[in-house]
Amino acid sequence: QVQLVESGGGLVQTGASLRLSCAASGLAFNSHGMGWFRQAPGKEREFVAAIRYPGSSTYYADSVKGRFTVSRDNAKNTVYLQMNSLKPEDTAKYYCAADGRPSYISIYYYRTQDYDYWGQGTQVTVSS
Repeated sequence: QVQLVESGGGLVQTGASLRLSCAASGLAFNSHGMGWFRQAPGKEREFVAAIRYPGSSTYYADSVKGRFTVSRDNAKNTVYLQMNSLKPEDTAKYYCAADGRPSYISIYYYRTQDYDYWGQGTQVTVSS
């Protein structure tokens, strides 16, 4: 059974930093692409960042490029999202997701449909 557990969210002020973690179990972690998405109240879930297996390529939404960094530690079965220079518009629930196809490189890493497993999410609130 695949489980993804996010942590690291919180309430911060504009300009602050947070690091989100997502611990994975039940899959050969280093063989799966991973993604981060977020969803604000009343809005659709949107792509934030993705990292291919085993971690050589990363992708970002334009809104976070240059501020957020996605990385993975395959020895710890964990993917991270380092978020710097946070803005109020970054406020959302952040979700970790795993592509269920091992050793697969997807060109649609920005689509929610491309991921088979999801965590419960962690709330990030940025005050102005």
